[in-house]
This record gives sequence, C-alpha cells and structure tokens, in this order.
Amino acid sequence: MVDYSVTVHTGYLAGGSTINKINIKLVGTDGESDHEWLKPWKGALTFLRGQVSSEYASPCLNLPHASSVTEDAWFASKVEVKSPEGDTYNFPIYRWISDNEVHQFREGTGLWKLVIFCAPTTEDMKQTQALWHVYAEGIPHCIKTEDPLSLPREVRFSFTKKTEFDFTASILHHKVLNTTTINLANFPEYTQEHWKEDAFFGYQYLNGVNPIMIQRCKVLPGNFPVTEDKIFLHGHCKLTDEMQVIFAASGGEALVTILKRSLSEITYTSLCMPDDIAERGVEDVPNYYYRDDGLKLWDAVYKFVEGILGHYYKSDAEVQQDTELQKWTSDIFEHGFLSQANTGGLSRRILTTVPEMVKFVTMAIFTGSGQHSAVNTGQYDYGGWMPNTPVSLQLPPPTTKGTTSEATMLQTLPDVNTTAQGMAVMWLLSKQSSDFVPLGQYPEEHFSEEVPCKMIQNFQGELEVLSAAIKVRNKGLEVPYKYMDPKEVENSVTI
Repeated sequence: MVDYSVTVHTGYLAGGSTINKINIKLVGTDGESDHEWLKPWKGALTFLRGQVSSEYASPCLNLPHASSVTEDAWFASKVEVKSPEGDTYNFPIYRWISDNEVHQFREGTGLWKLVIFCAPTTEDMKQTQALWHVYAEGIPHCIKTEDPLSLPREVRFSFTKKTEFDFTASILHHKVLNTTTINLANFPEYTQEHWKEDAFFGYQYLNGVNPIMIQRCKVLPGNFPVTEDKIFLHGHCKLTDEMQVIFAASGGEALVTILKRSLSEITYTSLCMPDDIAERGVEDVPNYYYRDDGLKLWDAVYKFVEGILGHYYKSDAEVQQDTELQKWTSDIFEHGFLSQANTGGLSRRILTTVPEMVKFVTMAIFTGSGQHSAVNTGQYDYGGWMPNTPVSLQLPPPTTKGTTSEATMLQTLPDVNTTAQGMAVMWLLSKQSSDFVPLGQYPEEHFSEEVPCKMIQNFQGELEVLSAAIKVRNKGLEVPYKYMDPKEVENSVTI
C-alpha cells in the first residue's frame, strides 16, 4: 500500500463553488483505489471558487479517475496527484459538474491514442456527441438544442459576458425607446467626417469589415456593357428602361437564399489566408493592412501549430490512425460544407499527412481568432455612422444617376428607431468584454508537459513582437488598422 497526495482546484468562475460532498477514485494500469472523500479548503464546509483543497493521502496505484456526487453545480479546474517518488501528475478538467454521475478524467500528457481505461464512458459519449439540426436546406447545420440554456455550460456565454451584454443591451434599448434624436458625439468621428469621400470608400474594401471581397480583375466579364461599337439608342428605348432592377428585401426566405449562395462559393482554400490572397491576386496591392498583418499572424499560428502537433504526431500513419481527428474533419465536411464536391481540396478524409493536419488546424484557429476579429471588431467603427453602412433601407436603391437629392436620400435611409437599434447591435458585437482573453493566452492549463509549455511561451513572444510592430506602424496611419493586432484579437469566437 502506497500513498498518493491529491490536490483539487476549484475554478474562479461565478457560481463555481459547491456545498456538496465530492469523492475521488484513482485508477492506474495495475489497479485502482477506493473512493475517498475530498476535504474542502482549510476545513471549510464548501469547495470555494478559486481555492485549493487541502492535500490528503489516498491509497492508490497510478493514474486517476475522478467521480463527483453533487447536485449543485461545481466548476473543477484541475487535479494534481503527487506520487511517493515525488512525481506530479496534472489532470485538467475545466468543466461544470452538476449531476450525481461518475466523471472520468485522464492525465494531461498529450496522447493521440488513449489506453482503454481512459476512454470515455457511453454516457460521456452521448453527452459530447454532436446532435445536428437542419435549420434550412442548403445551409450549414447547427446544434440541435431547445435554447441556449440547454447547451453544456462550457459552451454558453460566460456569466461575465452575459451580464455585461444584457446590461449594455438594456441601457441601449432604454435610450432608443426614450429618444427622438441621436447623439452625434457617439459616432466614430473619422467615419462621420470622411464617409462621402471616394478614397475612404475604397479604403473600406481593403481594411474595413469585409476585406475579403476585393480581387484582381484579370479579364473583363462577358456582360461588361462597354464595347467597341458606337453608342446609339435604337427606337423608343430609353436608358432608364434598360436600368430597371428588381428589388427584394433581404430578410426571411431571402436571407436563407443569400446563405445558400455564400456556402456554394466558399472553399477550403478561401479559408486559408495565404491561398486566399493568391487566388484573389492581391499580393501586391498597396496599403492592404488586413493582408500584411493577417499573413504574419497566420505564419505565427502555423509555426505554433506545427511545433505542438509535430511533438505528438511523429508520422503520417499516426494522423491516419487517429479516429477522433478523422471524425472531426468528417463532421466539418458533412455538416459544415454539406458534403459538397467543390470545396477546394476538402474531402471527407483530407488529413492523411502531418503537414495537411497542421494546415487544417491552423485554418481552424485562424478563422476563429484573427479572421473573426477582422470581420467583426470594426462593425461599430464603420457602421456606427449610419449613412456609411445603413442597416436597412426604406426605399429601393436608385437606378438612375442624377435623380437623387438629399431629400430622397433621407427618405431611403432607415428611420431613427431602426438606426438606433442597428447601432446598438453593432456596438454590442464590437464591444470587448471584461473577461476578454487575447490570442495566445490560455487561462486553462490543458498542457502540463515541458515541451508544449515552452512552445506556448515562444508563441506568446512572437505575438508580442507582432503586436509591437503593428502599433508602431499604426502611429503613422491616418486610420490605424488594429483588427489583426494580437492584443486585440480574442483567443476564440465568443459571440
């Protein structure tokens, strides 16, 4: 009989404490211990958030297995087990435990192939299995759930984000309902002053909230109206007759149509920034800060991912044999791209080599961090001044040049209430939460090995250098571009 010292950490999240009793059982390759009751911090009756339980001795053989008996939700962050030889084993949890079931957690050393006793139980697999829902035919599937509260607590809004979001929304809603004018001082000053200028209009296609649309025109389109023929209008037809368009509101069923069209155009390569820049032919466009900063950020993420994955996957065969990895990419192909053939190199099983895996994981991280920041964070900067980016129109856009006036423009733009509502939405989507976590920072310690931890430190150092360079560059710009600054990029999408 030998003694293993166990220390349990309760997370800092609001509501993370519990008054219930928790027991733990350690399981190893050669045997397992009995269940042992955990002792709260310093003899307290509860496991307090942010606190560490007192250490105690437990008869054990090797690797752990934790079980919880609780009805009141408890956020366990990690468990540390110290062997008689002085070795410390870390078990990252970072989960809410809110039932009376047994929960299994394995030691934090990264393994692409798990031993059998660390495999999840049938119940765990049911809880983590994605249940897909077809919201509308032809668009990516979504998680099947009754409402956000039925989702696992780990993927819901944090308490801080939800509180701040609801509080800000209620204040803005109150102001909207109790005002007939809008305080112009709240508008982005530069946009308000320059929105009529052609140069600023063009700048937004490079560095605004939609910087991925612009591309080099190599060949004139077949329906390009300018020809070599002399201009002559036959018969009674007027130019205005030829310029009539059909106008439809982009809401309801029309929105689904737009989403279907977007999905049909998206490809795997369009999600990989270096490939996308090359395909659009914009490698040499000047003042394209989205491209300049984005490619440097992509390279930093790629180098980090290459190091981490290369540490665990030593051969292409190991990639091919990782069933969880292949299931992940299969889900993306099937439920994200709807198994379309024209996905630019993406197939049901694309990860056959280590380099392919590195690129794919880099794409996933970059899309959820840097790319999301580029197309989301600046919404209020450019849309806060409504005439620059109207959230809706009361009349169809003009079809004939020279027939508009200030009066017709005001009739076309949305009314005050709609404008204020749109401003509120863009402000909420652009606002940084107080629990913001920048790219490269990991409050949850999922890695405990020396090599990966060193790689994380190196990654953070590269991001610091890139952030400093962007800040120096921005000092000389009339309109600073900060959306790809690692200090401004959130570690993952949190909307």
